Amino acid sequence: MKVADQDHRARRFEQIIGNSPALRAVLEQVARVASADSTVLIQGETGTGKELVAHAIHNASPRSGRPLIKLNCAAIPFDLLESELFGHERGAFTGAIAQTIGRFELADKGTLFLDEVGDIPLALQPKLLRVLQEQEFERLGSGRTHRVDVRLVAATHRDLERMVKRNEFRSDLYYRLNVFPIMVPPLRERREDIIPLVEHYIEIFSRRVGRHIDNIPDEVSDTFRSYAWPGNIRELQNVIERAVILSDNGLLPNLLAPTHTPLLVGFPATTTLRESERSLILAALEATGWLIGGSYGAAARLGMKRTTLIARMKKHRIFGPPPDGNIDQVVQVDSER
Repeated sequence: MKVADQDHRARRFEQIIGNSPALRAVLEQVARVASADSTVLIQGETGTGKELVAHAIHNASPRSGRPLIKLNCAAIPFDLLESELFGHERGAFTGAIAQTIGRFELADKGTLFLDEVGDIPLALQPKLLRVLQEQEFERLGSGRTHRVDVRLVAATHRDLERMVKRNEFRSDLYYRLNVFPIMVPPLRERREDIIPLVEHYIEIFSRRVGRHIDNIPDEVSDTFRSYAWPGNIRELQNVIERAVILSDNGLLPNLLAPTHTPLLVGFPATTTLRESERSLILAALEATGWLIGGSYGAAARLGMKRTTLIARMKKHRIFGPPPDGNIDQVVQVDSER
């Protein structure tokens, strides 16, 4: 590869930090599919950087000079999502006081990134399938057909294949989205990238809060490398922001040490990753009085979205606080369900 080509590729991926084999494999897939104009389905846990991968695909594609339009499908109420995607005419529904252009029209000749595509309701999925296949749609309240030229990149933390088997997601839409799947690895599978990411966020937050960090103690680096990071890069980012704010004398404090993070106390050496995650969730719920959402809830404490925490609670069969406040009872009861 020529030096100029290497520099150009580095600029396209400049926001993606790391050089681990797992990350390099992802970037190789991005480089291969970017110019193909095919639909891409980015999969991975919450907080792994799926949106950055979508940006990289767009920036490396022939559409890079056109808009990249984003929509988080999980953040829009179901009854408004159709309008957000396809737009509406004045009077199409109560409160529609003016014509509104949808995301597909805004993304014409460019790229549309649909985050959390697994949250699109079944009733709306046929319309999404149609616009992907035919590149045409109608706004709500209009019979006029609009044609667009849009490249779709979708992302989800859900297992769409399993949702198809449960009749929670249309199989034809799944196959249309899954033309070129990219799996973004969790941070625990790319531990070589943890310290470069720490240094990257230190630089960002040091400038933001006016602190200078010039030393990451070895024990801090070792703790960061060994921690499971259930919230992935988003959790790491939050930890570094707090650490920079609390720093003294240019030293990065270890917020994952037991004195800072009671959630890590008492884990036996033989604890598995699944057991560790379950214990962390239970400890966070106990520490917050079983408050899930909000600034002081367990989700914020763990560095993840409320919806992600709820999904992981279901995965670990954590259904609610024990009647007498005994966490061990929750573990025992749930393990028998």
